[in-house]
Amino acid sequence: MKIGLITLIDPALAPKQDKLEEEIERVIGTFFVEPSQFVPMIVKDRDQLRAALIRACDEEKCPLVFTLGGTGPTKNDFTPDVTLEIADRELPGFGEIMRYYSYERFKVAILSRAAAGVRGESLIVNLPARPKPIKFCLMLLREGIAEALDQITGVRPTLRGDEIVIPVEKYLPFLKFLRVKPHPDGEQHPTL
Repeated sequence: MKIGLITLIDPALAPKQDKLEEEIERVIGTFFVEPSQFVPMIVKDRDQLRAALIRACDEEKCPLVFTLGGTGPTKNDFTPDVTLEIADRELPGFGEIMRYYSYERFKVAILSRAAAGVRGESLIVNLPARPKPIKFCLMLLREGIAEALDQITGVRPTLRGDEIVIPVEKYLPFLKFLRVKPHPDGEQHPTL
């Protein structure tokens, strides 16, 4: 799946930005069975964010776009505002769920203004810019993201944990006890 990954640069994290993006890509990649192709973009201001969101949705045709950072209460936190400006429809449940359930673990979640919306055939979700809160928020949103993508694009991604894995080596020892016994009516039925 093609995923737009738009990071609002935090000057305090600039030297660690590459490692942070790698970690975030790894975390996001653990949620989907299908391989993810990331379209990373770094932005510094409101205009760049607007252009990146439009590019990810309209040009790159990413069915899923995550923004990272810029969801707080300061004047430099404009990600939700720009997201809702360019979205065709808002999906308020995503932000509500993240704030509600994150508060118990991360008290600063009360300051989040994270939003989500649909532009064309793309789902845009604002996430925090730290791997642990991202992982937690994705755990909360995974089914909602899959269902939204199904409704918006007609393609439902397979979530890790949804696939059925049969550990054959676990059951192989029992197979040696499986033998065919003749049935009284002449048919043969496997029995244990």
